[in-house]
Amino acid sequence: MKNSSPLDKPLFHRLSRIVDAMGVEAYVVGGYVRDYYLRRPSTDVDVVVVGDGIAVAEALGREVHSRVAVFRRFGTAMVRAGGVEVEFVGARKESYSHDSRKPVVEAGTLEDDQRRRDFTINALAWSLNGERFGELVDPFYGMDDLEDCIIRTPCDPDITFSDDPLRMMRAVRFATQLGFDIEEETFEAIERNRRRMEIVSAERIITELNKIILSPVPSIGFDLLERTGLLELIFPELHRLRGVERVGAHAHKDNFLHTLKVLDNVARRSDDLWLRWAAVLHDIAKPLTKAYDPHAGWTFHQHEVVGSKMVPAIFRRLKLPMNEHMKFVQKMVFLHLRPIILSEDMVTDSAVRRLLFEAGDDVEALMTLCEADITSGIDSKVKRYMSNFELVRRKMRDLEERDRVRNFQPPVTGDIIMREYDIEPCNTIGEIKEIIKNAILDGEIPNEYDAAHAMLERLAAERGLVRRGQ
Repeated sequence: MKNSSPLDKPLFHRLSRIVDAMGVEAYVVGGYVRDYYLRRPSTDVDVVVVGDGIAVAEALGREVHSRVAVFRRFGTAMVRAGGVEVEFVGARKESYSHDSRKPVVEAGTLEDDQRRRDFTINALAWSLNGERFGELVDPFYGMDDLEDCIIRTPCDPDITFSDDPLRMMRAVRFATQLGFDIEEETFEAIERNRRRMEIVSAERIITELNKIILSPVPSIGFDLLERTGLLELIFPELHRLRGVERVGAHAHKDNFLHTLKVLDNVARRSDDLWLRWAAVLHDIAKPLTKAYDPHAGWTFHQHEVVGSKMVPAIFRRLKLPMNEHMKFVQKMVFLHLRPIILSEDMVTDSAVRRLLFEAGDDVEALMTLCEADITSGIDSKVKRYMSNFELVRRKMRDLEERDRVRNFQPPVTGDIIMREYDIEPCNTIGEIKEIIKNAILDGEIPNEYDAAHAMLERLAAERGLVRRGQ
């Protein structure tokens, strides 16, 4: 099969001349080829050389005057040319020990190299040589699987997944990103080999999990992780959300399925990875807070509080960043019920001020999460909530314009109190600051220095504090 059009770039013609002059076979292989047929953008090119891949990379680097990054330990090299990153490797075959993902590597043929790849759709190759330039080499029928939207391994899936268990996560990730199905034998092999994930580092797992979360419909991936048994191993807190418990006429919803709906709803509204993580974790504490009340049915009191406290430990174990991203997710989990409560009650200025103050610049993200959290199948109920949310949004805009509450710092600081009343740091200062802050948030005084200072003088007098110099 000839297909010269995808290689009609100066880079590939230059590479063709180089490998022909060196007398070696070379092929573009993997994701770049796959994505061409799927009409997906791709800027990373993998080139397999039946011979010395590093030597070909260095020859290209000399021609395009580009630095060559050489990784001799892995037998690879990388060159930036023609606006893309090109990685070179010598064709190889691999063998694995049972307790490691690191293979023993030896030189091999192109077919050896294609056989070692994770999936048939990633084993497609185009020749870069002479008269075969652009010819598709597809010994494992990857084109058929592309057309049938199938994820399948080139060889025995039990061997593929036992050798490198991360490929099980990659199968789920590709199925999620591409909207493909995992072929039946491949799926069953994931179930059989899922315990092999124990030898994979958390850093590698979270990379794949983040790509699943960033997919167009991330629920596909989490459903596959659950059905293959992987989720229980890598993310037990989320796995424990699954299921419905019933007592008499009372049953709660399946919080796992609800979480997936919320995640998909957020994904339709935002590409923000951390807001999507907030969707994943917003109800994470429901199994811990679940209780049955004969009159009220199932309750999950304080699940937002308990859930926010769980976030740091989950981030730490999954090797997610322990920085402002974690704090953002923690804040979203803690506050995710607040707009819903506001929308059900009379929307008071005081309650909205407090929400603006606590959410700060993240208030729009919070409202996005809360709107996504409405997953009822009753249209009238959804419309009522969305209408009430719009009322909350309008109240937020009005108060923000009038009171400048978002991220505000009370006009009277601890330094002012200590300076004017000549006192050292103490609980009284914190108490006075809290009263003034609450007075502003409750609308008792305006968010202005003069009004706050007048309250300070009254509160200080009540506590027997004397101004300096009096």
